This record gives sequence, structure tokens and C-alpha cells, in this order.
Amino acid sequence: MSQGGNILPDDKVFADFRKQCWAMDNWHSKYDKNGMEVWVETPSVTSSHGSKNKPQKVHKIKCRMTIADVSAETMFDVLHDSQYRKKWDPTMLESFDIARLSANADVGYYSWVCPKPLKNRDVVTLRSWQVNDVEYIIVNYSVKHPKYPPHKDLVRAVSVLTGYLIVSTGPNSCLFTYLSQADPKGSLPKWVVNKASQVLAPKVLRCVHKAGQNYQEWKAQNSPNHKPWLHPEQSDLPMMDASELSIQRADSLENVDESSSKDVSETTEADDSS
Repeated sequence: MSQGGNILPDDKVFADFRKQCWAMDNWHSKYDKNGMEVWVETPSVTSSHGSKNKPQKVHKIKCRMTIADVSAETMFDVLHDSQYRKKWDPTMLESFDIARLSANADVGYYSWVCPKPLKNRDVVTLRSWQVNDVEYIIVNYSVKHPKYPPHKDLVRAVSVLTGYLIVSTGPNSCLFTYLSQADPKGSLPKWVVNKASQVLAPKVLRCVHKAGQNYQEWKAQNSPNHKPWLHPEQSDLPMMDASELSIQRADSLENVDESSSKDVSETTEADDSS
């Protein structure tokens, strides 16, 4: 990611992520209601390996939400606070931080529930963040950790580049953007992509917004001054040398065929809206 073989992201990674968050070329709107919009990137007909007439397996989705009643700083805290996440994240199975890599980077584990009858997924990711006066950026991408190999009962997904751009628009308002470029592995049927963009993404963003509304009250009762993502000296995570990690490539993981999976709630309208 950065020069010298260092796996930690450099300024170029953050700049590229910011650029993707604002870009509109090749993005197709799939949802636009109540101050929230969801786009998917128009897929290329050529895979990253150059084989023609084969859609890329990497899915890119972008969600933006106008928040009028929660500050950018609070939304940033919500995304970092692993204890609070257990309260609001409706799809989470398990989540924990593994180790610190630097003052603004760590490695962690996350698993989540997928729509039935698909198998649930998990990831091990390196997360890093940048903060300035009006902007908060969090990025993550999948890594291999020697102590956290794939589970036999979960599909190990791959985050190529996923994260959040939160821009302050006032003392208690912000523009909140989520962008994910990921390979979920498996042969996902069309209804899954539709459901992710039209149902699941807006649902999760609404949960994040509500979590932001309730965070100050919760935090006041739960270690109110403990924010190691802003104050690294507060962290009790063990330090880890980033050289022990390597980028997780999708092609090194087993593929699971889920192409025949049927969604019991699939409708003609959802299929036709793609």
C-alpha cells in the first residue's frame, strides 16, 4: 500500500478513497429516499484477469446519507467503538480488535449474517483512519493474520478497499458516505446484489444514524473518556508488527457455489429494478 513494502496505507490510499467517494462516473443509482442514496458501480465485462465476457466478481457499492442531527465527530466515534457496536449492528455475529499496528491503525475480525440461505461471511481487516478539522476517513482492506485463518463454517470474504468518509456540515450535522469494494466470494445470485443495494444497505445506514443519535447518552454511562481511536495512549491492545501481515487475495480462498440459492422474499419488482 505504501512505499517500501509497508502494508500500512499511505496518503495516496486515503486520497484515492476520497476521490472514489465523490466520483459519479460509472455509478448507477439504486436507491434514493429520505436523504439517502445508494449506488452500484457499473460492472466491467472483463475480469481483472483479462478473461472476456465474464463479469468482475468484485462488487462496488456506495451509500451516502445526509445527517442533520448528529456531528461528524460522533459518527466517527460510533464506527470505532467496538463495545457500542454490539448494541446497534443488526448483522454482526462477532467483532473484536486483535492488535494495534500504529497510532492510527489496527487489525481486527468481523463476521456477519447473510440473507438465508447463503452462508455467513467473515473478514480479517487492517483498518486505518485520518482526521482533520472537517473530515474523518476510515479505510480497511483484508489481510492474512497467522492466528486467524478462515473458519470452516463461514465464507472468508475479501475487502479490497472499504471505508467511510464523514464530512462535517455544521456543529451537529454531517454528510456520511460508505463505500465498499469487496469480493464476497461464492457465486452470488442476482437477487443478493439487488437486496444488498436496495434493502440491506439503507437498513444498515439507518441503524448507524440511530446509533449516532443515541451514542452520547450511552457513552456517558460507559467509560465516557475512553476513546483510544483518538487517544492512542489509552489503548490496551497489544502492539503488532505490520510486517507479520500480508494482503489477502481473493483468488487464494476457496469459492463456494451459492448460485442456485433462492431468496424466499425475492419479488419480481426487485429483480426488474436492477
